[in-house]
Amino acid sequence: MLVGLVTKNAILIVEFANQRRAAGRTKEEASLDAATARFRPILMTAASTVLGTLPIALALGAGAQSRMPMGIAIIGGLVVGTALTLYVIPAVYPWITRDELAPVIEENYAGDGAAAVADALPSTQPATA
Repeated sequence: MLVGLVTKNAILIVEFANQRRAAGRTKEEASLDAATARFRPILMTAASTVLGTLPIALALGAGAQSRMPMGIAIIGGLVVGTALTLYVIPAVYPWITRDELAPVIEENYAGDGAAAVADALPSTQPATA
């Protein structure tokens, strides 16, 4: 569960960074923008999982004493994994990516020019009915 959640968050940060790079930003700007855009959703996911696991870690209910170590491990691992995801992935992204965009990124996000990139980026405008 922990590996899946942390991996999902890291993949989303890298995906957002690739979108920003396709829009013409540098590796560092793309990494920072992606981490900023995903900061709140990642914290919300981690907080809801920690709060959901809290009764297990606090040994509430019948037979909970045997499940308490698992709850503590989940909470501790999620806190450490979330911190690593939010700080290490954006810091390492500029080092491990190439200076030029890979053909797959160009194909997925910039195939139709600026319009395709704009469509791929999340909208900050509220939806109208």
